[in-house]
Order: sequence, then structure tokens, then C-alpha cells
Amino acid sequence: MLMNRFGKAIIVVTILICYFARAEAQDPHHRADTLQKSIDSIPVVPDSSEIVLRIKNLNPYFTLPVDSTLIYKLEINKNPDKYYWYLRNTPVGLRINKDNGTLTFKVEKSYFLSGRLKYDQEYKVNVGVQNLDDPTDRVDTVFSMLFYNTEIIPSRVKPSVSSVLTVEEGDTVAFKVQCDYGSFPIETITFFANLPMKTTTIKKCDDDFIWAVPFDFVKETDSAKVRIVNLSFVGSNKFSVRDTAVVRIIVKDALNYPLAVQEYNTQVRVMNTYSMQLKYAFLQLDKSVKRVKSTRTTFDITSSVTALTGSILVASSDANNKQVGQVMPSVGVTLVPIKEAVAPQKVSDQNQASLVRTSIKRLEYILRENPLVGERDPEIARKTQRLKEEMKAVQVQLIDIPVLDVNDMTEEELNEYFNSPKVNKKYRLKR
Repeated sequence: MLMNRFGKAIIVVTILICYFARAEAQDPHHRADTLQKSIDSIPVVPDSSEIVLRIKNLNPYFTLPVDSTLIYKLEINKNPDKYYWYLRNTPVGLRINKDNGTLTFKVEKSYFLSGRLKYDQEYKVNVGVQNLDDPTDRVDTVFSMLFYNTEIIPSRVKPSVSSVLTVEEGDTVAFKVQCDYGSFPIETITFFANLPMKTTTIKKCDDDFIWAVPFDFVKETDSAKVRIVNLSFVGSNKFSVRDTAVVRIIVKDALNYPLAVQEYNTQVRVMNTYSMQLKYAFLQLDKSVKRVKSTRTTFDITSSVTALTGSILVASSDANNKQVGQVMPSVGVTLVPIKEAVAPQKVSDQNQASLVRTSIKRLEYILRENPLVGERDPEIARKTQRLKEEMKAVQVQLIDIPVLDVNDMTEEELNEYFNSPKVNKKYRLKR
């Protein structure tokens, strides 16, 4: 009985609560509850195998000065204990801790001095992280490294020769204008000299300086027969910072070999021409002597034959022949003065011919004894002077002998006559 009453009471209370709740919902002036509902603060942890592996703090670009140290720890979005790190295509000196991903690099200057690293050159480095258990769980990426030097290394102009050169007139000065490239390379080179000179154009590094020293560059008024030329090469970079290199050239007085060779060859041609003229004069003198000798021989033979014929006729039994034979010796004797009158002995011509021949031999000997040895014979001046002296001596000695131009005979014909065995035998020195 009691339970029935208690159940009925609960039903009545429930009905009343529902009724008042509905009335409040329909009342527009009813104020809602402003208290926030409590939310569970424990997050739901997702499965790590479903998260994409990535490096959280990768710097894509590192710029490091020389003599600095890099320590940079890379982080991933997963438990690092299950992963290892690696590098590929690394510049010398860069390392990574395979367990925690810490990059370390001590930028030593020796790397750059040895040429293993270069300033202002970008290096691409491949970095990766790999799961120790799952080969497919990995990531590979790239970052760049650039090194620079805070020390200013000046650029220098350095010619490829020493600072002092000694040359002679007629020599050619040639060298390369080189540069030592520093922090800022030399872009232009300006050339100056203390004397006007014609050279190649110098505008940049590695240009060639070429100067042919002219003859007569050293003047008579220059002391010690030398002349000094100062060359200045001024290099400038893009900031107009300059560096100057000076080359001092000492030019000594020297013989003008092209002119000296030309003078020597001219003197040789003059002597050869004069020798041909003397050979032609010798030919004329020798022919004159030969004609006189032939005429005198004819007279001598005629006189001898006349005297012999007279002696034969005197011994004849015929009175007429005997009378003629007595007269004929007188005729032979009469031919002697006629011979002297018609063809007198030309001793002077004979002597002149011998003198001319001796002079020709002398000139030929001098030419053979003073040839040029190479293009720059150091004794060319002495040899040329010797030829001139001998030529003048022969001309003075033969000043009375007329010299004619050779027009009707060639050089080969004159040499053939002059060197013929008959002529050599005729004018050979007899003991």
C-alpha cells in the first residue's frame, strides 16, 4: 500500500516538472544558463604512423663568415630516438650527428687557402632523416651554404718581369701584365710612361706589353750612353681603389744592325763592281801587250828569215842569187829600227796589267777574309771599315789607270778570261 502511494507521488512530481519546463521554454523573457559546459582536457593521441615526417626547423640558407663555427640542431615532428640523420654532397668540414641531427661546421681559412672551398660560391647540401624500422618513413631535402670573407684582400698588378730590365737598341721588350685577384678584382689598367713610345694597348689584366726599341733611341747627349724608361701600370677596381706597378727599362746604346748590314752589303757590291771594272781594264791592257808582242815577234821572225836566206843565197853558184844574198842581211838589220818604231815595247802596260791583276786578287782576298757571321756579327763595323780601307788603298794605287764601264762583256766572260790557265801562267810569279 505504501509503495503504491510512493509511486503515485513520483508520477505527479514528474508531470509537474515537465509542465513548468515547457512553460519556461515558451516564455520569451526567460534567461538561459550562462555557465559553460565542462570539456574533457585530455586530447586524443593519434597514431604516429599516420603523421607525415618533416623537419620542423630547417633553415634553407646558411651564410657563414670565415673562421666562424656553426652548431645547428635539426628537429623533426616525431620521436627522434627512432631516426638517424645523414648528409650527401657536403662541403669539406661539414658534419651531422646521426643520432640527434646537430649540424657542426668550423669554417677554417685553410680550406680556402688550399682551394678546397671558395668564397661567394653557393654549395647545395642534401640532408635526410630515416626511420630505423620503416624504410619508407624518410625525408630528403636540400639547403644551401655560402661562405664569405670579412678580410679585405687588395688586388695587385704584377708584370711577369722584374722591376728593372736592361736591354739594347733593336731589342724587343715583351711581357704580360698579370694581376693578383683579391676581394675586389682589378677591372681596368691604365698605362703611363715618362717618354712617348709606340706600344701595344694595355687595358685589362693579362694583356701583353710589346715594345720594339728603335735604333738611335739613345741620344748623344744621354750620359753613359744609356736612357731610362719608366713604365707605370695603374690598376683600378670597381670602387676606384688603385694599385700601381712600375717597371724600369735601361736602354743601352747599340749598333744599328739592319743599317750596318745594309752598309756592308753596299760596300761588297761596290767592291765587286770595281773588281769587274779592273778585270775589264786588265783585259784591255793584256790584249794591248799581246798585240805588241805579236807584232814584234813577226818583225823578229822576218829579220831572222831574211838573214838566213841571204846566207843561203851567198853560197849559191848563181851570180844573181849570190848578189841578192849579200844584200838580204842588210835588209834584216834594217827591220830592227822599223820594229822599234812600229811596235815599241810596252813595259808600262805590262807592269800596269800585273799591278791591276794583283789588285784584283787583293780585293778578292779581302772579301773572302771578311764575311758576315750571322745576322748580328759583332765585328760587322770593323769588317766594313776594313773593306772601305782596302778599297780606298787600291783606288789610290791605280789612280792613273782608266776604269771603263763593262758593256760588251758579261761577268762570266771576264772571270773566265781572268782565271784562264794561259793568263795565270803568263802572270805567275817566277822564281
